[in-house]
Amino acid sequence: MIKKIIILFIFSFFISIEAQLPKGFVYLENVDSSIKVELRYFSNNNFIGKPIEGYQSNCLILTEETAKSLKNIQQTLQKKGLSLKIFDAYRPQQAVNHFVKWAKVLGDTLMKKEYYPKVPKSELFSRGYIASKSGHSRGSTVDLTIINLNTKKELDMGSPYDFFGVQSHPFYKNISEAQRKNRLLLRNIMLKNNFRPYEFEWWHFTLRNEPFRNTYFNFPID
Repeated sequence: MIKKIIILFIFSFFISIEAQLPKGFVYLENVDSSIKVELRYFSNNNFIGKPIEGYQSNCLILTEETAKSLKNIQQTLQKKGLSLKIFDAYRPQQAVNHFVKWAKVLGDTLMKKEYYPKVPKSELFSRGYIASKSGHSRGSTVDLTIINLNTKKELDMGSPYDFFGVQSHPFYKNISEAQRKNRLLLRNIMLKNNFRPYEFEWWHFTLRNEPFRNTYFNFPID
């Protein structure tokens, strides 16, 4: 009897957590817990060099439709000994605001060497690397890569995630044949599962027919 009560309590606890999300959103781990997650903006390992406002946990949130599509992709990759690894999905507007505030402080270049070595910080807006709105805030955009399940290492894509430069363009030519094939592997499987790529970032995809096309959410990731 006590065991049943404990199980019911745990089940009710997770249901109550899920219920706090806006309708139509889910935690990815409740749809497919096998997908690897490393929210870079929850850590210091990002282009600013500190955790970003709104990222209060390393839990990944997105729209239900997007989560289901990612689950289908994951099942295909697992048969090949591979897995998705996601760096970012839903991004609250407060995080985008944090990026904008940071971009205006031209002297704060802590992570310039790693993330934007050849781009003047004063040009991050004009070149489109920073904007006041992001598709991520609509909940159906993901930044991701592929890892080898045996080695646990990310496939070499020819440039790091979130690198500001032409090297991150999906069809950048000055990379090896193996790197090109890895980019195409990711791109093709995302295209086959109804995702639209972004022309300047090999890691960035948005679900076609996204459910909240004109709504930018601001609830925290927790």
